[in-house]
Amino acid sequence: MKLLHIDSSALGGYSVSRQLSSEIVAELTRNNPDIEVTYRDLAAQSLPHWTPVPDAAHPDAVLGNEVLEEFLAADVVVIGAPMYNFGISSQLKSWIDRILIAGKTFRYSASGAEGLAGGKQVIIASSRGGSYGSAPYAAMDFQEPYLRTVLGFIGIDALQFVRAEGLAHGDEHKAQAIAAAKASIGGLSIELAQAA
Repeated sequence: MKLLHIDSSALGGYSVSRQLSSEIVAELTRNNPDIEVTYRDLAAQSLPHWTPVPDAAHPDAVLGNEVLEEFLAADVVVIGAPMYNFGISSQLKSWIDRILIAGKTFRYSASGAEGLAGGKQVIIASSRGGSYGSAPYAAMDFQEPYLRTVLGFIGIDALQFVRAEGLAHGDEHKAQAIAAAKASIGGLSIELAQAA
């Protein structure tokens, strides 16, 4: 089994999404010792914004192909996705722009769009300063609905979230939110181990 681990937070050691994604990967590797992990840190090595390039030998095209091949080769993808200004980080958006490729991860036919990247399991380690589970704040969540939509568009329906939210609501609430998110990781690893 191949696992692709993506981090996108710019906060380094202060990042909750990085803590969670790391713990998810550690749990999965404990339960699946033969798992092969590829790691990409989108903040440390940011991808340039997508632009058309003149040919396949252009450095941006080579990098884009490398990113796409990492994604296509993975059975499981773990993504550290903090919420920035109600959405995802620009680093993560640049990565998504490199994996949504017509003819590779989706195609259009007479009946409409068809995802070609199904069969992958994706776990999102989501961190959020606010709480977005109910009105009026639920309408401000452009992070998780976007990720569900864009990954669903390419055929990924095995999508799970490990969520720590309300992190800016005080130290006690932050500690409780992180502890609850970490407690849910063991259940994810059991599901993935059974599916593998």
